[in-house]
Amino acid sequence: MPALASSRSELQPLISTVVNQLVLAVEQSTARRVQEAVLRAAGVPARRGPGRPPKGVFAISAAAGVKPRKKAPKQLCPVPGCKNAAAPIFGMVCAKHKGVAKTKIKKYREARREAKA
Repeated sequence: MPALASSRSELQPLISTVVNQLVLAVEQSTARRVQEAVLRAAGVPARRGPGRPPKGVFAISAAAGVKPRKKAPKQLCPVPGCKNAAAPIFGMVCAKHKGVAKTKIKKYREARREAKA
């Protein structure tokens, strides 16, 4: 039994040191997280480290009063009856109608504008 008592007395300071270090690390982490949450709620952007910003940037900017850019509506092919999306690579017509003359496309667009008005 004396060997067991001596090993406990040797381990006790080591265990208390590890426990104190663990408690200190948890307290520091909690304090940092609380501080970041308070700053975020106040509208102050979070401190950045090296690298890419986090994906939740729009949530932070929305809280700060900055509106994210609205995506443009999908532009359709101007050829009558075509429901495909237009692409800049084909001159703002769909791949199916990329060979149609530009003068015809111009007439289709004008007709569509007149019908809309």
